[in-house]
Amino acid sequence: MDVRNCRECGRLFNYIGGIKLCPDCIEALEKKFADVKEYIYQNENCGIREVSDAVGVSVAQIKQWVREERLIFSSKAGSVIECELCGAPIVTGKYCQKCKDNMQKQLTSVMDHPTVEKSRKAVRDKDRMRFLDK
Repeated sequence: MDVRNCRECGRLFNYIGGIKLCPDCIEALEKKFADVKEYIYQNENCGIREVSDAVGVSVAQIKQWVREERLIFSSKAGSVIECELCGAPIVTGKYCQKCKDNMQKQLTSVMDHPTVEKSRKAVRDKDRMRFLDK
């Protein structure tokens, strides 16, 4: 049993995993998320500052929801956050499409090349104890 203090209100709670908030604060945060989502839906071309001022949620929290891809602002509203690798403006997520494609190519090339472990296994298969029949 892992008992921790809530990061928001300071109360003790049984920590299961994930966000270090008590159940009451998580519920309040989800209500704020629903309010932000509804405001963005009603005001499609709003920016992140406008949403923050109107709903009363911090800009950092809204950016976190955008990075988690829970919120998407319209492209007319402009960029909300920057790509974590190259700094290009993006609307949602952590990486721009160019960086995503580059990472995918790199991972694919790594998966296609035989690893050193496979060649070592082949050498091990040849090196076995042999018995001569007399």
